[in-house]
Amino acid sequence: MPLTPLPRIMIEPLVRATLLEDLGRAGDITTDAIVPPDLTVKCVFAARQPGVVAGLDLARVAFALIDPAIRLEAMKEDGATVAKGDIIARVEGPARGILTAERTALNFLGHLSGVASATASIVAAVKGTKAHIVCTRKTTPGLRTIEKYAVRAGGGSNHRFGLNDAVLIKDNHVAIAGSISEALRRARARAGHLVKIEIEVDTLAQLAEALDQKADAVLLDNMSPQMLAEAVKMVAGRAVTEASGGITLQNAAEIAASGVDLMSVGWLTHSAAVLDIGLDFLE
Repeated sequence: MPLTPLPRIMIEPLVRATLLEDLGRAGDITTDAIVPPDLTVKCVFAARQPGVVAGLDLARVAFALIDPAIRLEAMKEDGATVAKGDIIARVEGPARGILTAERTALNFLGHLSGVASATASIVAAVKGTKAHIVCTRKTTPGLRTIEKYAVRAGGGSNHRFGLNDAVLIKDNHVAIAGSISEALRRARARAGHLVKIEIEVDTLAQLAEALDQKADAVLLDNMSPQMLAEAVKMVAGRAVTEASGGITLQNAAEIAASGVDLMSVGWLTHSAAVLDIGLDFLE
């Protein structure tokens, strides 16, 4: 599916808060002391390593908030694959504003491109199977919206966005309720008719109980590829199957071959390395 950009109203508060954190109480005292106020420059965002781009709109907003005269022209779009040395965007305008917004723009662009690149790598690893790669709620506090956007830019899909848009019954919920069946009964009694209910299971016996109670989806936690294949056979299309726990680039293909519908991967957002991107001034 085409990647839909996030509306500015969703991203501007994040960018504004980040700029204010950087500017503090006195502004950019280094740039203001050294750079003439009437100097204009041209520069480019360049990839220092291969990857997938995400976050250009946040970079654009960062420059616009500091100085509306700065113009960013994208050479690549979010979701595009880049090689080392590729020009991602051109930036032109007052030098003071560009230097002041530079770090905020690069922080967002590098971090989100890192998330997108990590996602693209594991999506490629399971290509040819039915499995879809999804992210989790293991996101940076305050950045969930844009990190989940970056996952989509990398070709992945999103799990629930928060505690309020789907029911996910975890092992601790089951422990408190006393059983799989009781936890599902309580959840179904409370959830609205449009709310999906997923439950985590660790064993095939728990899976059988969840299927008897007609769970919409089952999270197959830390199961071996062989056990996952057995679980998928048991489910036989009666619920969405999701593999979770211990999924890496090395074992992703084997896990996907079990036939699961989804593979949830927390490290896409909580541990993805920043994509190295630089802002280079042109003479």
